[in-house]
Amino acid sequence: MKAGESRDSSRMPSVFFGHGSPMNTLERNRYTEAWRRLGASLPKPNAILCISAHWFTRGIAVTAMGEPKTIHDFYGFPQALFEVQYMAPGDPQLASRVRKLLAPTEVSMDQSWGLDHGTWSVLKHLYPDADIPVVQLSIDGTQPNEFHYQLGKQLAPLRGEGVLIAGSGNVVHNLRLMNGVEGAAFDWAARFNDTVRRALASRDHRTLIEIEKIGEDARLSVPTPEHYLPLLYIAALQREDEELSFAVDGVEMGSIGMLTAVVGMPLG
Repeated sequence: MKAGESRDSSRMPSVFFGHGSPMNTLERNRYTEAWRRLGASLPKPNAILCISAHWFTRGIAVTAMGEPKTIHDFYGFPQALFEVQYMAPGDPQLASRVRKLLAPTEVSMDQSWGLDHGTWSVLKHLYPDADIPVVQLSIDGTQPNEFHYQLGKQLAPLRGEGVLIAGSGNVVHNLRLMNGVEGAAFDWAARFNDTVRRALASRDHRTLIEIEKIGEDARLSVPTPEHYLPLLYIAALQREDEELSFAVDGVEMGSIGMLTAVVGMPLG
């Protein structure tokens, strides 16, 4: 598929990115190469709305400034990573549109956050010129999975308005149990990743929402919810007539899932 083409030009695809380490910003590996290919094949969006694991809040906010700053929300990495800037413009009109779509849920218009690494570490590869407006939507950590899934459904009209909706997190995200070296996924991580992948492929969204029913594999893979929840927003955007494809998959350091899933555009 060539850039600018889509099976249905009236709807933008939506993407969940397993973003992994912030170092992926600087590295060329199979994940970042897949993101680059995806950026070249997606229709160019008018704007991007990103739901990042790294903006986990009480209540909901949307970035509403014209020039969002680049946030380096990590520590212990090389200086080169702290020097990265992703100077994409904001889009206050899109922020207002998001607020309207999510009503009656209250959404505050934020002027202080910006773009965190869950957003820019991926967009650096998709759109390195930073010439597409980007808005972030925060994740309300006080709400259950069902709430986030239903909120994702409310965002669906944006797809017909040229907005790329992106979720950025990790299906499996257990930093405490990382093995720190290249090697096979832990058995529980591989099983949970496979369960989620099957549920996505079969449009079994109830399994994705009710992951506690999966048991110990889910408890170990999702010890805290912030990296998993962005997936529910993207799953909710899949229509009955749409395919879901996998751009890349894998589990790094035993317990960091790198699955990237695309709604609404088959991948060759």
